[in-house]
Amino acid sequence: MPIYQAPLRDYQFILSELLSIYDQTELAGFDEIDPELTDAILQGVADFTTDIMLPLNASGDLEGCQLKDGNVITPKGFKEAYQQYIDDGWATLTCDPEYGGQGLPEVIGTFATEMKTATNMAFAMYPGLTHGAYSAIHVHGSDALKQKYLAKLVSGEWTGTMNLTESHAGTDLALLRTKATPVADGKFAISGEKIFISSGDHDLAENIVHLVLAKLPDAPEGVKGISLFAVPKFHVNDDGSLGEANQLCASALEHKMGIHGNSTCVMVFDGAVGELVGEPHQGLKAMFTMMNQARLGVGIQGLGVSDIAYQNALVYAKERIQGRALSGVKQSQQAADSILVHGDVRRMLLSQKSFNEGTRALMGQQALWLDQAERHSDPVKAKQAAALAALFTPIVKGFVTDQGFKACVDAQQIYGGHGYINEWGMEQFVRDIRIAMIYEGTNGVQALDLVGRKLLSDKGATLTLWSDMVKGFIGEHSNNDAMKPYLAGLMDAATDLEKATGFIAQSAAKNPDMIGAASMPYMQLFGISALAWMWARIAATSIAALDAGTDESDFYQAKLNTAEFYMRYWGCQTRSLRKQVEMSSAQIATFDEADF
Repeated sequence: MPIYQAPLRDYQFILSELLSIYDQTELAGFDEIDPELTDAILQGVADFTTDIMLPLNASGDLEGCQLKDGNVITPKGFKEAYQQYIDDGWATLTCDPEYGGQGLPEVIGTFATEMKTATNMAFAMYPGLTHGAYSAIHVHGSDALKQKYLAKLVSGEWTGTMNLTESHAGTDLALLRTKATPVADGKFAISGEKIFISSGDHDLAENIVHLVLAKLPDAPEGVKGISLFAVPKFHVNDDGSLGEANQLCASALEHKMGIHGNSTCVMVFDGAVGELVGEPHQGLKAMFTMMNQARLGVGIQGLGVSDIAYQNALVYAKERIQGRALSGVKQSQQAADSILVHGDVRRMLLSQKSFNEGTRALMGQQALWLDQAERHSDPVKAKQAAALAALFTPIVKGFVTDQGFKACVDAQQIYGGHGYINEWGMEQFVRDIRIAMIYEGTNGVQALDLVGRKLLSDKGATLTLWSDMVKGFIGEHSNNDAMKPYLAGLMDAATDLEKATGFIAQSAAKNPDMIGAASMPYMQLFGISALAWMWARIAATSIAALDAGTDESDFYQAKLNTAEFYMRYWGCQTRSLRKQVEMSSAQIATFDEADF
């Protein structure tokens, strides 16, 4: 079975030193947290995920979910593990205290999620989707709807789903056919079929609250005619008890590449009674509250699975002996050297390590922006944080899962043939994480969203806001000789990003198809630049700690060494990506269909 060591020291470094969350006194509720509380919570999650969730990962994958007599049965051990999960209160961490939550910042909850997805991605999806449903109702639901559902969703006694996709429509939600017909008491009869519904049915909780996109009879055409409805598996009586089964069911389980422990269902709604979430025809706005949170969660999946794959590949590389180092024998007491001496193995491991640690810092920054958007006492700064979080959403979903998948493939490669068989767990990591590049909007859609909506819609105002932060950081540290290797890499990446942005802005005015043609390499360029910014900040924080004197000099020096590798290996890739944007986009947009 794969091993896992929760990166608790890295969490401490990011939260306390890099992001200084305990100094964020202008954020509501942050005065109630301290390092001791945070450490205790994250240690508790680490214990639960390592002791309970990780042992179920491989067995859940092999057994999978089963559909029996119209009900989904989860793999052996899942039901008991989920009960312990809610009994321990892990479902409540970042939820509103008014409904039984602990009210912790998202920046802490994000790292709890990383540990859950690293140890058992399929299991973690059940509470993950529930939190998304909670968020949508919490932000957009009526008071009556909140009272009806939120306490049970917060506790985890009930779970939630999101129902968007239809077989004929895919990403184009304007084409959906699911109907909502008004019935008595302000309720609606929902009829239609949805596919690819994660956690659509299971035996973990007594009720499931489906959030369903559908169209009212008077709906205008396109996405402006979509409404959102809360549709429970079992009706909820006025006293909160459960009534009869609603008119919905899981008609099939999808046969899929990975995440076998999660029930991916075809859901049929046959006049199921539901209630409106938010305003009529404003369903996409409400659903995006859930989707954007889900996109951060999917990015965390990319990080979590990448990290557990890296941890195991590193152990294997140290223990597996094969061949000798090109520079001569390194381990003469053995018949061969460990494969860690070989240059390409070292390259793959360092690529994974530098990606994982830089991404973890970026995820923390993204979560802190979300906290600032919700909790900051200054509305101007809250608005700026919300804009930055929106700008970076395609990065934390699209770029991170692209590169996280590649990191898992590299980890599998280190195992050689052993990585391809089931025994070592690497092939499951590759299969499981592959979906992260597809669901919650494919990564091509994320790239298009980044360029077409986030970048051009406000004429680059939010990008300029972030660029000014980067330039301010560079100026602040420009006189520090120790920072030169890191600032040089950051400045190169920032320059390439600025030039690529200008090229796209000019080209799009002449030919809008250039946006789609350039969007994917641009997203990769942006992601690498974003991590360069995080690694430069990590370097500055580490240098300050070493200068001040510390008994953990090895920890901080390792950060500096990894930061330098990132700039030398990852950072230099921005130049080729910029060239790719500038040199290939026009041909992609205009290539004759007859020549395909």
